[in-house]
Amino acid sequence: MEDNSSWVDGEVRQINDRVISVQLLVMMFLGINFLLILTFFKKKSFYTLARYILFAVTLLSDSLILLISNILFLLAYFNFTIQVWLCISISMVLLLYLMVTPVTLTAMTLERYVAICMPLRHAELCSERIHVHCILIIHGLSSLPCIAVFSSFFASASLSLYKQHKICTLQMYILHRWQGHIRSTVQQFYFFIMVIIIVFCYVKIMKVAKTASGDDKKSSQKGLRTVILHGFQLLLCLIQLWTPFIEIYVYQINVFFDVRFFNYVLFYLTPKCLSPLIYGLRDDIFFHALKNYAFFDLYKKSIFQVAVGQW
Repeated sequence: MEDNSSWVDGEVRQINDRVISVQLLVMMFLGINFLLILTFFKKKSFYTLARYILFAVTLLSDSLILLISNILFLLAYFNFTIQVWLCISISMVLLLYLMVTPVTLTAMTLERYVAICMPLRHAELCSERIHVHCILIIHGLSSLPCIAVFSSFFASASLSLYKQHKICTLQMYILHRWQGHIRSTVQQFYFFIMVIIIVFCYVKIMKVAKTASGDDKKSSQKGLRTVILHGFQLLLCLIQLWTPFIEIYVYQINVFFDVRFFNYVLFYLTPKCLSPLIYGLRDDIFFHALKNYAFFDLYKKSIFQVAVGQW
């Protein structure tokens, strides 16, 4: 009996440590994203450049996903149930922005392709007038899988289900096997198109990089590395959208929390740290602005507060 209780205590302690580590990671990534978003809004010249606008969309999308998914993670950990209609409202936003991120990554890859392979048309195709249309198109395309998932759920769910209290998870919307097939088919079709676009852009940029020289060659090679990182992000996003199907099969098994923790850290948190790496740190212009506007402003505020306190 003592061995049994000590084993249970050890398991509980391990789970608590995992939850604490997840919260630390989430706070760290949200803090980094906040600094990058602050830098974007501080410098007005970023508002006119397509790649930085798309980067800001990715940051906002990733931050929203982190916030909502972490809330759902904690609710599931504490076995806290909410009404199904409220869960649907939260999940709609989450599913929408789970698609916004990969669609925006694809748009960013296309922007790099235009900048490197079609430099004379870059100003025309990435003008300020196009920016708003591009963001609307991204959200419109991203909403279609969400509409497909919830339309199939609304068609088969009874009215009494919406008033029930359940643990809010994405797998609760798959009531029948065919619903899972619809969701999987739509998402895989999207990612098949995205992969084709990224591979096409990579091949085209690689051809330009081989023939370029001097500064053009450096720019092309940097564009190649950016496209590769976008492809890796897209792969993680694809696996991330498969995680609810994995969790369905282990839902009734004792390893459910272990699998969910692994999925959340590797496929939700990890892709969110790549966006700051790709543009926030690798991009010289943005990194310079980050140092000047974010850190220097915070330093000035602390100096001002010290001066006021001394006064």
